[in-house]
Amino acid sequence: MKDSAHSDWHLCLIDGGMTRRRALKLAGAGTLGAMIAGNGSARAQQRPHIYMVTYRGETDVERGFFDYLEAQGLDADFTRRDIDRDNDRLPELVEEIRALQPDLVYTWGTSVTLGIAGRHDSDTPEQHIRDIPIVFALVSAPVQSGIIPERTAPDRNVTGAIHVVPPETQLRAMQAYRPFERLGVLYSRNEENSVVIVQDLEKLAEEMGFTLLAQPFVEDDRGRPTAEGVEDLVQSLKDQGADWLYYLPDTFLGTIYDRVSPAALQAGLPTFGAAELAVREGGALVGLVSRYYSVGQLAASKAIAVLRDDADIAGIPAETLSRFSLIINMQVAKELELYPPLAMLNYAEVLT
Repeated sequence: MKDSAHSDWHLCLIDGGMTRRRALKLAGAGTLGAMIAGNGSARAQQRPHIYMVTYRGETDVERGFFDYLEAQGLDADFTRRDIDRDNDRLPELVEEIRALQPDLVYTWGTSVTLGIAGRHDSDTPEQHIRDIPIVFALVSAPVQSGIIPERTAPDRNVTGAIHVVPPETQLRAMQAYRPFERLGVLYSRNEENSVVIVQDLEKLAEEMGFTLLAQPFVEDDRGRPTAEGVEDLVQSLKDQGADWLYYLPDTFLGTIYDRVSPAALQAGLPTFGAAELAVREGGALVGLVSRYYSVGQLAASKAIAVLRDDADIAGIPAETLSRFSLIINMQVAKELELYPPLAMLNYAEVLT
């Protein structure tokens, strides 16, 4: 857990010359203005076109992405599309991307990335974008979910920034705050990354000697998770002896923190977040996280490599940050009367 004692890693700026691909400029597309003095009209006419697909509007990830591009002087045109949590919209966006032929596609999260890029071993590659560089952000397990065959050399048109701290490292942080024998988890069975993490936790449960209590959300007739009875699910985990409720980087879970966290508080069940949002806005007691803003910077460095440095995306590693942040919500700690060890306060960020 040594990484948790440091602040999150901020990417160093990349020096070097700038080469441009011919960009398709769109009327009405958002534009970053000229960032470096002396760009000149010729350079402005060669701005690359970045097509962005987000899941629930702009987040700190996108702000980090834009700020890094600005710091690097990358003057680009943007087409921005937000699916407002509706994955059914992704096929029409695939068609729009094909029509517009941008220089790069940015995707937010596992479900969006799979909808746009498809699995690397897909039997229906024609349904996805396979010939335009794609950079993802906020994907927790790109190899296990089938987006890329391996992290060090993706060997396809996709790379990006992984945001989740390795589960074992998070469990060690959890144990340091409060030892546990039973770990509760709520997850969506239709989210590939959540299923993969639950499988990883099952293996870690055997290795580390704890019991995993994994409870899927209630599903509708289309197999999509719903918030039906979620308070009862939380109480059930508590009744089964869960010492922690672990908030996976589950997209649906992130939309119902306002129901899950109060239920956990009422049950006296501490919560641990795998993502920054879970602690800052979701009411989790503590989390060991990669900061969203820094994840966006890391994704932007991949975009720079493709658009400015003409790097082959198939050889650009998909990476996570090298430093993580431990965040403690002291208001929740007070309500639970479950305060962190004093030594932990020397390196944690405390929310009051």
